[in-house]
Amino acid sequence: MKILETDRLVLRWLKADDAAFVLQLVNDPAWLRFIGDRGVQTLEDAAKYIANGPVAMYQRLGFGLYLVELKERAEPIGICGLIKRDTLEDVDLGFAFLPRFWSQGYAFEAASATLALGARTFGLSRILAVTSPDNDRSARLLAKLGFRFERLLQLTPGAPEVKLYGLNI
Repeated sequence: MKILETDRLVLRWLKADDAAFVLQLVNDPAWLRFIGDRGVQTLEDAAKYIANGPVAMYQRLGFGLYLVELKERAEPIGICGLIKRDTLEDVDLGFAFLPRFWSQGYAFEAASATLALGARTFGLSRILAVTSPDNDRSARLLAKLGFRFERLLQLTPGAPEVKLYGLNI
């Protein structure tokens, strides 16, 4: 289901047919370094990741991570969306793109539209974001979007610290 459309992008619900793309994305070296290994090694793993993550969140909350694709070619380039983690009080913005699509404004375009959706459709007045401490590229994007660094925290006991950012919208 299409959720958003921008000048260059379409954001839509992830589905089982996107497993090959998700397998590629979650095993990209940048994903593994900055987000972490999700144990997705096969197409079957990727389909389960989609079903148990984004699809379950769509069903539970009406939002989740969306597939981002180029409008004119319907080519998947990344994911962007809203996530509700049990360990955070507010919804957070998540995004990841294949490196060949970095530095072209796609993440800013997708994230801006997602933030507007959060406010307009889901009535959110505050959105969070988390990054690994050394993910400078994502930190710069969050600053451009208006997020402010708040503090370091652990999402779960024993997990590595992440930077928490907040945005009042």
